[in-house]
Amino acid sequence: MTWTIQPRSKLGQIAAIAQGAGPKVMLIHGVGLRAEAWGGQLEPLAQSCHVLAVDMLGHGESSRPVGNPQLADFTDSIAANLTEPTVVIGHSFGAMIALDMATRYPDLVHGVAALNGIFQRDAAAKEAVLARAAGLDGKTAADPSATLTRWFGVGRSAARDACQEWLCEVDPAGYRDAYRVFASQDGPSVEALKNLHCPAMFLTGEDEPNSTPQMSRRMAELAPLGKAVVIEGAAHMLPMTHATQVTAILEQFIQDIAK
Repeated sequence: MTWTIQPRSKLGQIAAIAQGAGPKVMLIHGVGLRAEAWGGQLEPLAQSCHVLAVDMLGHGESSRPVGNPQLADFTDSIAANLTEPTVVIGHSFGAMIALDMATRYPDLVHGVAALNGIFQRDAAAKEAVLARAAGLDGKTAADPSATLTRWFGVGRSAARDACQEWLCEVDPAGYRDAYRVFASQDGPSVEALKNLHCPAMFLTGEDEPNSTPQMSRRMAELAPLGKAVVIEGAAHMLPMTHATQVTAILEQFIQDIAK
C-alpha cells in the first residue's frame, strides 16, 4: 500500500480530500501527518460514503493557526465544514479533536470514533509528552527518529517511510502549535464523556503504550453509547499498519449508525 499525495479542495482555513457519495464521514489525522495518513480507509469508505479527509491547521495544505491556538481552534476550523450530521473519525490528536467536536457540536456529529485517543495520562506520560513539546522551537524540523520508533519500532516499512517524509516536511510552527495543544490536554473530561449521547467507538492497539487499551475501555465505559475495540498486535499507527482491519471495523460502525 502507498500513501501518495492527492488533490485537495480548500474549505476556508482547511484543505481536504473529498471522495465518494452517501452518508457523511470526516477523517482527522494526528500531529505531524496529513490527510493521506487515511490512505488505507479513503477509497474503501468512499464506496458507500461521502468522505472528507482533512489536513488540520498548520499541516498539509491547510492554513497555519494564528497566535497561540487552543484545542477549540483546531476543532472549530474543521467543524466549520460540517453542514449535516456526520460520522467523525479521528486518530491520536485527531481523536481528541473528534471527541471535542462531538461534545460541542452534538447536532452535527451523529457518531464518533476515537482511534488511539488519550485519557487521563499518568504522571510519567504527562512529563514525557510535555518535555517533547517543550523541545519544539517552531523553526526547525524536529528529528523524527524517536517518534518513528515509538510508532513503528525499528523495522522499515512503507508506512514508516511515508510518516518520516511527512514529519520532515510539516511546517515546524504548525507542528509545534498542534503538539503543544496535544501535550497540554488530558483527553475528554469525565463529564463530557457521560454527556456524549451519540454512538462512540474507542479503538486502539493492544501494544499501544501511550493511548492504551485501558484508556479506550475507560472512555467507552463512561460514554452512554460507548464501545471499546482493541486490535491485537497493533500499536499507535494502526490506521496504516492494520489498514484492512481498521477499515472493516469503521465500515461496520458507520453501517450500524445508518440503520
